[in-house]
Amino acid sequence: MLANFKHVIEQVKLLNAHERALVAHCLISSLETDEDEGVDLAGDELAEKRYNELVSGKVKATSWEDIKKQIKEQQECQN
Repeated sequence: MLANFKHVIEQVKLLNAHERALVAHCLISSLETDEDEGVDLAGDELAEKRYNELVSGKVKATSWEDIKKQIKEQQECQN
């Protein structure tokens, strides 16, 4: 097993960056399980809920710049 692993690693080193990235993606994808699908579904549902809240006007969007400003102000108050 260890010899096969070493051989695979040596072969991967011969690939270009794009090919290595594709191999990495395939390896990571192979780790996904049925449990991950439940997480993905929950994430999709939450994203759809948040989108609908924005579209309906129930909530107001905040820019990333405003969020960083608020965090900085909170940190200054704590010091």
